[in-house]
Amino acid sequence: MSETPQHESTDTSDNPDFEAMTRDIAEVPAVEVIVTVAVNLMSAAAVKLGLTEEGDEHKDLDEARKLIHALAGLLDAGATEISSFHAAPLRDGLKSLQLAFREASFVPDEPGQGPGEKYTGPVYG
Repeated sequence: MSETPQHESTDTSDNPDFEAMTRDIAEVPAVEVIVTVAVNLMSAAAVKLGLTEEGDEHKDLDEARKLIHALAGLLDAGATEISSFHAAPLRDGLKSLQLAFREASFVPDEPGQGPGEKYTGPVYG
């Protein structure tokens, strides 16, 4: 006869292993966390701008504005921490999203009033 363990594994899809997650995140450099968050914000904004294969299916300019603004704030605050090697392409991506937002808007914001322009200054094509 084999004995059955008295306890069940706590690693289920309903109960994530937070201890393992904490250990994993502790090993990730801050630069990588900042860049990963920025890329996720960029991707989400692109979806909300309708720039993906699905196009207008997920388009929501109000949501895109929030994501672009958050991305600009993150890049403004984190640029000196992540070096220009990482910051420059992220800034280019941000500018592209800001221009795409302006183009997608029925009534474009005045220069300097678009999403994230509080941090970047006015964005022109």
